Amino acid sequence: MANIEQVIEGKSATVRLAVAVLLAEGHLLIEDVPGVGKTKLAKALARSIDCSVRRIQFTPDLLPSDVTGVSVYNQETRDFEFKPGAVFANLVVGDEINRASPKTQSALLECMEERQVTVDGTTYELQAPFMVVATQNPIEMEGTYPLPEAQRDRFTARIAMGYPDPRAELAMLTTHGDHDPLNDVRPVADAPLVRRLIATARDVHAAEAVQQYAIALVTATREAPEIRLGASPRSTLQLLRTAKAVAALEGRDYVLPDDLQALAVPVLAHRIIPTADAQLNRRTTDAIVSEIVHRLPLPHDRSRNPYDTRNGGTPYESRGR
Repeated sequence: MANIEQVIEGKSATVRLAVAVLLAEGHLLIEDVPGVGKTKLAKALARSIDCSVRRIQFTPDLLPSDVTGVSVYNQETRDFEFKPGAVFANLVVGDEINRASPKTQSALLECMEERQVTVDGTTYELQAPFMVVATQNPIEMEGTYPLPEAQRDRFTARIAMGYPDPRAELAMLTTHGDHDPLNDVRPVADAPLVRRLIATARDVHAAEAVQQYAIALVTATREAPEIRLGASPRSTLQLLRTAKAVAALEGRDYVLPDDLQALAVPVLAHRIIPTADAQLNRRTTDAIVSEIVHRLPLPHDRSRNPYDTRNGGTPYESRGR
């Protein structure tokens, strides 16, 4: 994280979430207006790991075969041979993903979920770790295609860079004025180390009460009157995985409900679809999820620590704030 922050000024929370998504074996969607450092963050993360990295510039004329690969005829061997596409890397940076057509966007569906690519009936496995870091412009901008629901659901978290505060912007003018600090970024980890970190995060303990709280958060999105399409079961799994990664980054071997609360908006908000009335009232999905987190009661056990269930299950009981 310190290595990435050489390039990204004043965005520690954003950088931490990006690393947490990596340790959760997920994919990251960075959405914001042009010029706030979306691609810089993706590149800095990629250069901090000594592994294979490929970049895809999504354009309206990009074809699915440019992403997944294509079989070409070799006249010497008189047979078809597979030429891997850009997704055959440990870390794939997809720039402006919503400028490509839905047909090209769908080329990422299989590799993001199943870590494999099927071309002409042959399946090719992708190496671990595998992560897609995609940037997109807001859908109101010219020349963009909204991501399909199935595509959005495969991104573990969506974050927004936001404008830097004046102090961070002044520091940016100093560090970025005469040279690009991205050129000074050197790898501080490699693929085997990242795989070990992923395994460590996967072993973080999540009490039954915490798991039930994660289910309650996701279920609330399906029952909210302002939401037409709630979060999927995949989002429950990814919410808990990311919470485990965040706990590991903070030096804990257990997940707290606070971790789930902090991650609810970035992990769930981009997966839900508000009703027409909510859209007319300019209700954002971030605000709807924040309200759900605020009103949903926390897990509680009067007899002992509500987060310690290593020696037995803790019931999920409601309590007021």
